[in-house]
Amino acid sequence: MQLFRSLEEAHARGALRRAAVAIGNFDGVHLGHQRLLAVARERASARGAPAAVLTFEPHPVRALRPALAPPLITPLPRKLELLAACGVDATVVQPFDLEYAKTPAREFVTRDLVGRLGAAEVVVGYDFTAGHERARVDALRPILATAGVLLHVVEPVTSDGLVVSSTKIREFLLEGNVDAASLLLTRPYDLDGTVTRGAGRGRGFGFATANVATTALLPANGVYVVRAIVGGRPGALGREGGAVHGGVCNVGVKPTVEAGAAVVAEAHLLDFDGRDLYGEPIRLAFLARLRDERRFPSVDALRAQIGADVARARELLAAG
Repeated sequence: MQLFRSLEEAHARGALRRAAVAIGNFDGVHLGHQRLLAVARERASARGAPAAVLTFEPHPVRALRPALAPPLITPLPRKLELLAACGVDATVVQPFDLEYAKTPAREFVTRDLVGRLGAAEVVVGYDFTAGHERARVDALRPILATAGVLLHVVEPVTSDGLVVSSTKIREFLLEGNVDAASLLLTRPYDLDGTVTRGAGRGRGFGFATANVATTALLPANGVYVVRAIVGGRPGALGREGGAVHGGVCNVGVKPTVEAGAAVVAEAHLLDFDGRDLYGEPIRLAFLARLRDERRFPSVDALRAQIGADVARARELLAAG
């Protein structure tokens, strides 16, 4: 997948003329987004042109109303991996700031979509808006038609009767319902971070853990079965060359041993060789929720529960 860091760069390189372009924030690259991308690929294939994505960084709400900005399901590096995995030919990441937010819808069409991208067809979701006046698809359609650009509007995509949206996925994650989130994402929710040094208490219990520093959205406090990829490098289809381990991850404040601590994610990796991981990149995919985080009456009780959690995780991982 080609990557352009602005509309100006895409224009200068001239690679997307007559493309079918899917437009949106694509946070999560979930089932609904995947439908948009499929339509863009179909339209591009029909005209023998590239299938492209136009997205924005940061998320427009972060620029316009930072206090109201939602936590991201997929920060930009992960989003680009997922877009590439969906088979698009190119992605344009347009910087979004207060100045760009002043762009009227008509200028967005004529200057950006037509003048800079040379788009022939545009694919958007039913709730898409453009320009500082937040023009909806009914207002955009005649502007695009005048410019000779076809507009395709994708209606809501549902899963078991539920409309798929980034907002709903965030809600599920913040409830700890990783099963429901994975259904709408079409994959387990994952986050990227770096292994950092902790207090080392887990090793004393016989269950060494990797403390994960991350800016990504953490699911609700609790204990989860995870799949971890340690090390490796970012690739078009995910992290490549890393070591894969099943594991148990606690998200929370460790109330039994560290009252008043900040919320952290720490993962015990199964069948791990014990080498020093500090500073290594790590990706955690949340496969299932085992239980709530709670305070135990003693360290021995906590150790026994962790042992039970590990045994249950092994069962679930073996079952696939």
